Amino acid sequence: MSRRRRRARTERPKAQIDMNSLIDLTFLLLVTFIVTLPALEQGVSILLPQAKTDELPTKNGKANTVTVDSLGQIFLNDKPMTSETLEQTLSAMVADDPDVPVLVRGDERLDYGSVMNVVKIIYKCKVRRMSLVTVEK
Repeated sequence: MSRRRRRARTERPKAQIDMNSLIDLTFLLLVTFIVTLPALEQGVSILLPQAKTDELPTKNGKANTVTVDSLGQIFLNDKPMTSETLEQTLSAMVADDPDVPVLVRGDERLDYGSVMNVVKIIYKCKVRRMSLVTVEK
């Protein structure tokens, strides 16, 4: 009798999980995120000028982005705005946090005066931390 009990205990079926499908799913999600992340970061599609600039240090790694596209339209964090609403919104942001960082993205095909009008609005709102975004050569 004791032999049968020993055999019964050693011959139990072992539970196994097939990991191949889970690994395939993980790689599929990884590739999907790698492909879509740059599109999510970019927002408004513009052609940036080429130059070398220093990075703007931020507190939480997130800065507000003012974009001027090739048609002269202004966007704050990918939301279309007029010059007046941009000034009001930036003034409110500076009132909340005087060190709010602002990145200015201007299309390369745009004339210099249009970007400078946006920079004037930013200076008028007393933004202390502002940087022009370019593409490195």
